[in-house]
Amino acid sequence: MAKVKIGVQASTVKKSFEEVGPYETLKKLHEIGYNSIEISQVATTPENIAEIQKATADFGMEVASMSASLKPQVKDGESLTTHYDKIVADCKAVGTDLLRIGMLPIDAMASLDKVLEFCHDVNEVTQKLKEDGITLYYHNHHIEFRKYDGKFLLDIIREKAPLLGFELDVHWVQRGGANPLEVIKDYKGKVELIHLKDYRIAEIPQDGFDALYSGDVAKFMDYFTNTIQFAELGTGSLPLKEIIEESISSGVRYLLVEQDDTYGVDPFESLKISRDHLLELGYGNLF
Repeated sequence: MAKVKIGVQASTVKKSFEEVGPYETLKKLHEIGYNSIEISQVATTPENIAEIQKATADFGMEVASMSASLKPQVKDGESLTTHYDKIVADCKAVGTDLLRIGMLPIDAMASLDKVLEFCHDVNEVTQKLKEDGITLYYHNHHIEFRKYDGKFLLDIIREKAPLLGFELDVHWVQRGGANPLEVIKDYKGKVELIHLKDYRIAEIPQDGFDALYSGDVAKFMDYFTNTIQFAELGTGSLPLKEIIEESISSGVRYLLVEQDDTYGVDPFESLKISRDHLLELGYGNLF
């Protein structure tokens, strides 16, 4: 079994990619101690691809995976439907055989019929990518844990798109009301990518209590029911040691640290906090 590696998800520092470019961003991530990266929410222009190539060579880093959508999600956006050859070429240029779809297409969130249409189309492109030496994965959020006739939507996608692999995000699994450990076990053999981020219940801000005391119960309840945060590893409630061990035994190739929102903390500092916690847990050899 190939050694599991811990890396980072590029979207956490997407502003840095925009402001100083891939080379300087990857240099800073390498200096923090990350040597594998999943490219996401980074424009895949020829210039950026060239910078990624140079940075990975100069710093001894590797690209764990690239990202794509099945169909354009924004006007003139790239997708596997409209830019297939370019996306395959980009994967090969940066040396990865893993590609992931970051979320369910927006229009597919409207109905089960749309999801089934997505499953049919994504299964076909998964086969095409396989012939080009690339494996396709689907990244979950919480909406995949809505049930249809007693089945989680994620399980329906697995059933209806049998060639597709999965990138499980443990925070979003938890937010969907499922148990990350059990889902990783259930999806063994279908998962090579895991997103690591913690799940934190934040304090209700003083503004919420002030609203309550002034009679605005609705505003207080809004704060009360929306206290979930993305969190640095070790600052939330997820059993990360057990999750990592289950991921390793399930044959995962990359564990990717990500934080969708750092709530004013410098994203690089958040990534450092998460890495430090992984070192405390004894996983320094996986970097």
